[in-house]
Amino acid sequence: MQNQDLIAHVCAYADRHAACQQADMELYSTDLAGLTILRSRKPTALEAVLYNPLFCLILQGRKETHLGMRRVSFTAGESLIVSHQLPVISRVTEATEMKPYVAIVLELDMGIVRSLYDEVSEVEIEEEHAWALNVGKTDGALLDAMGRLVDLIDRPFEAKVILPLVLREIHFRLLLAQHGGILRQLLRRGSQADRIAKVIARIKQDYSNPLTVAELASVAGLSPSSFHEHFKALTATTPLQYQKELRLLEARRLLMNGTHSVSTAAFEVGYESPTQFSREYSRKFGNSPRKDLA
Repeated sequence: MQNQDLIAHVCAYADRHAACQQADMELYSTDLAGLTILRSRKPTALEAVLYNPLFCLILQGRKETHLGMRRVSFTAGESLIVSHQLPVISRVTEATEMKPYVAIVLELDMGIVRSLYDEVSEVEIEEEHAWALNVGKTDGALLDAMGRLVDLIDRPFEAKVILPLVLREIHFRLLLAQHGGILRQLLRRGSQADRIAKVIARIKQDYSNPLTVAELASVAGLSPSSFHEHFKALTATTPLQYQKELRLLEARRLLMNGTHSVSTAAFEVGYESPTQFSREYSRKFGNSPRKDLA
């Protein structure tokens, strides 16, 4: 499937289905687990979100994502690979009514990634630094596989048999991609990427409780100084800042759902001082928690 055909197919699907609106971004869930279509008819404001491990293929338009102090911009023909759960800030920077931003997002299945160890074991694993968020050109084989995945949206009978094969091919091609080095590192037990993944899982599990760098370093099996260095090198943030980002994102979700007051949301996510919570919340999101609650 050619790129323009894929854009037309994706937009036709979007036109037939209701979107979950997030500000100026249209999100379309599909019947294929983990596959979401994004469309925006104009540039969007910076929005704080939590990325799960994913593959984002831009078909049209341009987007930028901020991870800590690092900013990456990617456009049509390029794609984003995220290997770890990351709190980021992102926005669409290029989109119009006639030529909207269009992207396909596929959540990565780390079980499939690890099942491919034998197939890619001979591929050299880079020892140089690799970020948990990488952008690169999308080769023709990967683009073709994504086209066949999208084609299965309207073919539920065929998807029962073909979907597992296409998903396995896509994950295989991501492991081989030039910007898929971090996924290849995750295959190696004891690698820095693997150690940090374990720590992120621990922070996510206990984000509302006090955590120390020494405690998290023990989970990683590293000294506190080495752990701090490797965590920041991979995620562009510190472990405790990462924990704070998770707390603020969860608090915002609670407020937006209307299930908590400002103070109860603050205590729920681990803040002892509602005043400190309001100050850090306003600094991150640009609105006070009371305004978002309203």
